[in-house]
Amino acid sequence: MAGEIPDLHAQERTGTGKGAARAARRAFMVPGIVFGGDVDPLPIQIPYNVLIKKLKDGRFKSTLFNLKVDGHEDVRVICRDVQRDIVQDLPTHLDLMRLRRSTKINLFIPVEFIGEDECPALTKGGVLTVVRNEVELIVTAGDIPEKLVVDLSGIEDIGETITISSIDLPSGAKPTIDRDFVIANIAAPSALKSDEDEEDDADADEVPTVGDEEEAEGGEE
Repeated sequence: MAGEIPDLHAQERTGTGKGAARAARRAFMVPGIVFGGDVDPLPIQIPYNVLIKKLKDGRFKSTLFNLKVDGHEDVRVICRDVQRDIVQDLPTHLDLMRLRRSTKINLFIPVEFIGEDECPALTKGGVLTVVRNEVELIVTAGDIPEKLVVDLSGIEDIGETITISSIDLPSGAKPTIDRDFVIANIAAPSALKSDEDEEDDADADEVPTVGDEEEAEGGEE
């Protein structure tokens, strides 16, 4: 289960329609609506600077929030749309959807790596290269994992890769990408790579070309 779902504070908005929405914007608020969950839609408004910050933080549309509105019970919501001004590209309206515990949603789940001190490949000098520090999963709203854990202690060899299939996913969760993609790999240290490249170059220099062979044969005659 998720450790802590972030709160999203909003105010109930009095009135609906274009006039009420314009009044909210004049008060430096962004109007919105909360829908779904077999209850009536709830008009809300969120301080403009608060919404701007959350949008800049990223993943706003794929983050599950605990919506807090005075006079109403807290409810889990996810953003379904943020309308923007076509000239200034600033938010003018947002739509939030209430979620049941059984609702399926797409969320980005962070990846945590453990067992680095006991990883044979790393103690040999390998370097952990993280390809994805979060993975988008289809999960149920009532069973959202806090993180995905990758145990590195069993990885023996430098050059091995960790794919999504090697991670134990929560029951009912699955990746949105339908293939076995790479999460991380343990690469050779850069110094070792340079030595190997130099050896390859040296071997290539030692291989005679066709012209060299012909000249050598001509010299013997």
